[in-house]
Amino acid sequence: MSGNITFAMIKPDTVLKNSVGKILTLMEENGFKVLAIKKTQLSISDIPKFYVDHIGKVYFEDLEYFMTSGPVFPIVLEKENAVAEFRKILGSTDPSKADEGTIRKLFAASKERNACHGADSDENAWRELGFFFNKLELI
Repeated sequence: MSGNITFAMIKPDTVLKNSVGKILTLMEENGFKVLAIKKTQLSISDIPKFYVDHIGKVYFEDLEYFMTSGPVFPIVLEKENAVAEFRKILGSTDPSKADEGTIRKLFAASKERNACHGADSDENAWRELGFFFNKLELI
């Protein structure tokens, strides 16, 4: 059974383009409830902890640079079947292949600068939101 919680993170280039409100509106218009959100800045030491599955990939150094280049907005979202439902409105990692009206089609600059992160499983959603939020922030 799929859970009702997922994790999203609006990435630095999208924050700098002042598109956070537009993306939040899109989330809410698609039935998601924002349970928690904060503005923060990732450090170089945060990247291997958060992106543990990407360590050693050829693009990892670029990912470190990009994700520390400006503030991010981690977000906890609620909706029935949250992970799968959010992946639908998030769109393909490559914005040129993303469906019309998805976050990445509307806001991403490239496959590498793809506007917003979304958890790919219930397990990863809880791991990722735990990186940014403590239990008190979720009450």
